[in-house]
Order: sequence, then C-alpha cells, then structure tokens
Amino acid sequence: MQGGHYFLLLLVGSLVSFSIACSTEHANQTTFDVGDYGAVSGGHIDDSEAFLKAWNAACTSETENPTLIVPPKRFLLNPIVFSGPCRAKNINFLILGRLLAPDSPGAWKGLDPSQWLAFKGVSGLNIAGPGRINGRGKAWWDQSCRDHPRLVGCSTLAPTAVKLVSCKNSSISDIHFVNSSQTNLLIRECDGINIENVLIEAPERSPNTDGIHISASHNVVITNAIIGTGDDCVSIGDHTSNIVISYVKCGPGHGISIGSLGRSGNFVQVENIHVSKVNLQGTTNGARIKTWQVGRGYVRRVSFEQIFFRSVKNPIIIDQNYCNKSGACK
Repeated sequence: MQGGHYFLLLLVGSLVSFSIACSTEHANQTTFDVGDYGAVSGGHIDDSEAFLKAWNAACTSETENPTLIVPPKRFLLNPIVFSGPCRAKNINFLILGRLLAPDSPGAWKGLDPSQWLAFKGVSGLNIAGPGRINGRGKAWWDQSCRDHPRLVGCSTLAPTAVKLVSCKNSSISDIHFVNSSQTNLLIRECDGINIENVLIEAPERSPNTDGIHISASHNVVITNAIIGTGDDCVSIGDHTSNIVISYVKCGPGHGISIGSLGRSGNFVQVENIHVSKVNLQGTTNGARIKTWQVGRGYVRRVSFEQIFFRSVKNPIIIDQNYCNKSGACK
C-alpha cells in the first residue's frame, strides 16, 4: 500500500514538473514557426488554424520581442483575424514564404466579405518580408457589380488583403502584395503606422483594388513604395491627419487621392497631408482631392511637392462634385 502511495506521489510530481517545464518553455520562447503548430504548406490545405495557434502563442508570450515565422513555403489561408492586445510591447510577423487566399468567394460564406487577413487591436506589430501576399482576386473581379452590373448576385464588396484596425506604433515592410480582391492594404482607426519598401501589383482593370487606403487614422508614413493597381495607388479617407507619403512610384492606377470624402453628408476632418517625391506614370489622375457634393467639413494643410507626371490624364484635379456612377449622386 505504501509503495502504491509512493508511486502515485512520484507520478503526480512528474506531471506537475512536466507542466511547469512546458509553461516555462512557452514563456521563454522567442520564435513561433507556424510549421510547429501544424501548418503543412503546399497551398492546397487550409492552414489558418495553425497560424492562429502560432499567433496566440506568440501574442501571449512573456518574451520581449516574440516573432511568428512563416517559412519560405506556400500557405493557403481562409479568412482569419489576428487579435490583440498582446502581452509583449512588440510582436513580429515575419513572412518568408507566400500566403494564398482561397480562389473562390465561397470561402467567405457566412463570414465578413470585406477582409481576408486582419490584425485588430495590436500595438507594436511589425509585419516584415520578403514574402508575398497573394489575394487571388480574379473570381471576385469577375463578379464585381462595377464591371458586371447586370450579373445576378454580383458583389459590391470584396475582401481587403491585409487590414490593420485599431493598431498602434506598428509597421509593414518588404512585403509584395499581388492580385488583391479589393483594397490591398487598409489602415483604419490606427495611430503611428510606418509602411516601407512595399510592392503592390494588380491589373489595371481590376475593380476597386486601391494600393493603400487610410481611414480615421493618424501619424502614418508611407515611403519607398511601388504601386500599380486598378484604383488609387494611395487613398486617404475621412477623419485622417498627419500623413507623410514620399518616394512612391504609382502606375497604373488612379493616382494619389484624398477622398472620396463626405458621402451621405458626413462631416469631414482631413489635415496635415504631405506628399513629395512621387513618380506618377500612366495613371488616370495624379494629385487628386475628391468630395461628394453633400459633404461637410474641411480638408486643410495639404501639400504636394516634387511630383513627376508622365502620361497622366488629369495631373492635378480637385473634384467637389464627385460621383462614382452614371446618373445623379446624392
């Protein structure tokens, strides 16, 4: 009997020691490779659950600078939200491989069709390459209401490739975006975002594929970017301030746009927008401000400097009667 109790105590002690060891190992871990959490790569099997497991481990890590690693392979991801806040002051999302969106809109059934990869409520987030994010948007373009208004069940909304919402003091660098279904990179309700050395590509006729859209955000810097899309290379929405854009090559696309602003009579507050050293080639517009006729508010302290235009249809345009469809707009 005593021997049995002794064995039981040893077993319980071993389990407790094992649990503490695992907990300590997780707490001290600095890198979190998605392959270690079940991602199989190849681009044919959904790896979003494995990515979420790796993210949750990194986000709850007690180390100072945890890094989630996407190795140099192909990974298929269904729509996914990486949520914060995280325990560490800074967290890295290192993309060495390729992230692939589902090639069918059916993957979004029952989910938010406006987003594919979303980061919400994360501070100190650093997304870095040199990896590629492929939105595989053709199926969405083929059912766009803008281009196919008579198509039954056409889509007015399609997924943004990467969305940052309510993030602070974060950065995106050395990433290649290709063929997003709609906007490539959306910054919304953020403060202190740095975007550097990004390459964004989508066909000239692809609908609503803005390169970078900034909305309700402050203190955003975009530098050293090459953007060619079917819509605005960079667009700036309502309630946005302190934006610096420099050393950007834009084309094809619709140029660098402030707006559209004031739709449905919204009160607009946009200020301290500084654009410089931008090369626009083969775009429909260059430096543009566009507001709906019912809009209210202000756009002020805006500068465009050292802008190079080549084969641009409307190099400088301010449109205070903007309408994005045929017929009357309200």
